[in-house]
Amino acid sequence: MNNLERAENLLKSSDFTCVCCNDTETLTSRKRGVVPLLEWLDGGISLKEFSAADKVIGKGAAFLYVILDAREIYTNIISRSALETLENHHIPVTYDVLTEAIRNRDNTGFCPIETAVSDITDPQKALFVILETLSKIQKS
Repeated sequence: MNNLERAENLLKSSDFTCVCCNDTETLTSRKRGVVPLLEWLDGGISLKEFSAADKVIGKGAAFLYVILDAREIYTNIISRSALETLENHHIPVTYDVLTEAIRNRDNTGFCPIETAVSDITDPQKALFVILETLSKIQKS
């Protein structure tokens, strides 16, 4: 079983929201949204040698996987713009469901992170906007 298969199996057989595997290490998180990716980024972790599995990937998460330099990704659900972002940065991705956009947690509209980065093409600019958007969300 390769690293992507291990990550996907662990994601599907647990309550983890995100799993990353390489030959010697497994990173997991139960946190939602882009939080695990931001924590790994803040901790100086690179996913260069890791295969990732994630429950849901919107464009914001896609940009974070680009910055983290993930080798390859599996996801249950991915938005069209997230798929395009990963493809543009040459990160192979497999998925179960392709959707036009990721819905927010209340299912009353679209994900605020994906909406905030919808017109962005630069990963570093996206990171700035993601952090700014999360700060606004936490204050409200």
